[in-house]
Amino acid sequence: MQILENFSLKYHNTFGIDAKAKFFVEINSVEDLKSILQKKEYPNKLILGGGSNLLIIEDIDALVIYINIKGIQVLSKTDDTVLIKVMAGENWHEMVLWTLERDFGGLENMSLIPGKTGTAPVQNIGAYGVELKDCFVACEAMEINTQAIRAFSKTDCDFGYRQSYFKNEGKDKFAIISVTFELTVKNHIISSSYGAIEEELLKKGIQDPSIKDISNAVVAIRNSKLPNPKELGNSGSFFKNPMLTKEDFEIFTNKNPEAPFYKISDDEYKIPAGWLIEQCGYKGKRFGDAGVHTKQALVLVNYGNATGKEILELADNIMKEVKLKFNINITPEVNLIR
Repeated sequence: MQILENFSLKYHNTFGIDAKAKFFVEINSVEDLKSILQKKEYPNKLILGGGSNLLIIEDIDALVIYINIKGIQVLSKTDDTVLIKVMAGENWHEMVLWTLERDFGGLENMSLIPGKTGTAPVQNIGAYGVELKDCFVACEAMEINTQAIRAFSKTDCDFGYRQSYFKNEGKDKFAIISVTFELTVKNHIISSSYGAIEEELLKKGIQDPSIKDISNAVVAIRNSKLPNPKELGNSGSFFKNPMLTKEDFEIFTNKNPEAPFYKISDDEYKIPAGWLIEQCGYKGKRFGDAGVHTKQALVLVNYGNATGKEILELADNIMKEVKLKFNINITPEVNLIR
């Protein structure tokens, strides 16, 4: 392990923010993680995965610990399901492709989500009607203060919409080191009704899609709507889609009958935040090097040299405008690192 000083994080966050870490170390094993967490000379520590769901506001006065522990293992397999254990440093999309190569179903709708597997439970990542919790069995995490390794069940993780124990009560207390999923090996559950998947399948003439077909459709949709972080700095969806009660939803739709929505339950409706932002005139707008993507208003982008503070200022202005126009609060999905 080599601890580096005054290290630029520009290539360790998908926004491409050129903030600096006072100290930085890359971790490739559980033993190394335990060893680095025991070092008392670095009292402030920050765990970093793929850097795909965060915005670094300013330089980090801490030891940034980059988790790059690799490995995928089949734990058990029956006629119907398979349990796989994935180490935290595995790239999420490459791991999804690994499952598809073996015809393991469950993660295909979450293809091409950037980031590492270890940070996925923190956010309870999701896309096109599927969330991580749908296939999640457990994860192992090391407590930062004691270095004890603890197993977390799905119940322990307290998953919600882009929420988990690790983002709330457990924030900054644990480093996830592995995630276990239960996937199907036959009779796959095909989820094709959300968003533009059906339209994409129709375009390709596919009527009875396989899990690979679903993945390919999702990849095509994401590539058409979302910028590649390697070409244009971004963290995917910057804001959560707001959820409205039935009462608030009826008030909203009476004023905005053309608004798209998704019915979650009899008393819960999801409104696309991108539509709200677009109605406020922000889609495609640029303010210096900070901007809103031209194809998807939910995505904030760094055109080159935007600072975290400039991206955050844009986000704050968008949230205020949406509140003023629709009386709806939208909140960041990304983690703000100060």
